[in-house]
Amino acid sequence: MNLKEAYDSAKKRLLAAGVPDADLDAWYLLEYAAGISRARYFADPDRAMTEEQAELYNDCIERRSARVPLQHITGVQEFMGLEFEVNEDVLIPRQDTETLVEEAVRILQREKSRFSGRRARILDLCTGSGCILLSVLNCCGLPAEGTGTDLSEKALVVARRNAGKLKIPASFVQGDLFGALESAPERFDMILSNPPYIRTEEIGRLQEEVRLHDPVMALDGRDDGLYFYREITERCGAYLNRDGYLMFEIGCDQAGDVAGLMRRQGFADVKLKKDLAGLDRIVYGRYSKED
Repeated sequence: MNLKEAYDSAKKRLLAAGVPDADLDAWYLLEYAAGISRARYFADPDRAMTEEQAELYNDCIERRSARVPLQHITGVQEFMGLEFEVNEDVLIPRQDTETLVEEAVRILQREKSRFSGRRARILDLCTGSGCILLSVLNCCGLPAEGTGTDLSEKALVVARRNAGKLKIPASFVQGDLFGALESAPERFDMILSNPPYIRTEEIGRLQEEVRLHDPVMALDGRDDGLYFYREITERCGAYLNRDGYLMFEIGCDQAGDVAGLMRRQGFADVKLKKDLAGLDRIVYGRYSKED
């Protein structure tokens, strides 16, 4: 079977299985299985696939037809121009989350005079693959050190591998939110989090790729979806420097609730940032409460 025949057949199979963006997924999996670029494909679409390539491609299409996420098949996802390892133990990095990284980097660069003579200190709660923390450290353009925490030790294994592969130094510790830091409290200049925020009753209605393959621990925000926002805003005062920033990714209908939580806990200049689709995506504020 040549490349074009394999691609056309795969696209039809994915369409029949109801896979969104079937043509794109068929293409990405062909790149992965055959090790080709788009330019090479169009230069020679009639090139025969090897037996090993054909078998791998067939297996990939079979798994994708069963709604296994594309990224779990290839094992990687690009985020902020970096390639992150992903598997069933972590959320797949999504483009919407890049809004959080971009805004965090903008604030760090604007506030860099505050860090004269020392490194900016960043904490990422519910770090998962480490994509947020590692991307901020890579992009901020100033001396910085970062710590990521997660309740899942399996997720932290992935985060540490990503840090090693990308050669971005960071610390990753296991614990429930601030639990990993309680024995030796530390102060940070910025706390970031994309916590679980899906209401429990809504998880069963998510698309198959999410509800069957993403870790439920990373999705479930309890009854109202706000549990982790309350926990973090109520406890972060012991870990955030005065005039430091707390920055959240949120569900698109949670901006008002999360902003209210932050204001009640002493945050000033609470702001909202929309994603590229025009949906509410980021809420952040500056910690102005006296110790």
